[in-house]
Amino acid sequence: MDINLFNFITAIFVGGAAGYLGSLMITKRMALVGDALGHVALPGMGLALLLGFNVSLGAFVFLLLGVFSVWFLERKSDLPTETLVGVIFVLSLALGFLITPEPELLHALVGDISRVSLLDAVVSVILSVSVLFVVNKIYKKIILASLSEDLAISNKIDIKKNNLIYLLVIAVIVALGVKVVGSLLIGALVIVPAAASRNISRNMRQYVLRAIFLGSLSCVLGIGLFMITGFPVGPLIILTSVFFFIISLIFKK
Repeated sequence: MDINLFNFITAIFVGGAAGYLGSLMITKRMALVGDALGHVALPGMGLALLLGFNVSLGAFVFLLLGVFSVWFLERKSDLPTETLVGVIFVLSLALGFLITPEPELLHALVGDISRVSLLDAVVSVILSVSVLFVVNKIYKKIILASLSEDLAISNKIDIKKNNLIYLLVIAVIVALGVKVVGSLLIGALVIVPAAASRNISRNMRQYVLRAIFLGSLSCVLGIGLFMITGFPVGPLIILTSVFFFIISLIFKK
């Protein structure tokens, strides 16, 4: 597996955007949603591998189906979002294992960043920056709604609309991240850097900026460790982020 500049650029931007999104997910107490949606991407990746098109595109199509299914069911039932995501998650996981060609299953689960092209890198940068912008716009609204729906409504916040946007940006990051760390590990890339940042931050600004930094740094160092050891990049990125989390516990503020 050959690593080039496109791989590093993709990892830096996707890792940073994942860390920022993770800071919102932890604050909203929905840390496992990213992990569940990572598995929702698996059937799309399997179908893309069978038909010979971009796995991120295949993942995103299935993620959109999953997100709109959750959003629709949320409006039709009183069940919380994480419960509905869990139902879609197990359905997608089962379909994914049936669809994905066995020789490609490992790459789908743990990623293969060497397959990132120049076009992939450009798209990843544009979409990652877009995610940062969108999350910044809805961050306070999502937090307020999670604290008190009545207060959010009184401030004329459209809770359902913001929840849909929130799920869509998760879908975008998951679709981009599956090439970096795979569908099995993308949830960890979103959550672990943000969790480490929370341990060492005194305020929200530090929390957000350090989550972005640790997400990007984990990806860069993970790729560097691959170049030294030859082990798969995806697990090395996650192990690096977990290392930072352990260190953050020591210096917890």
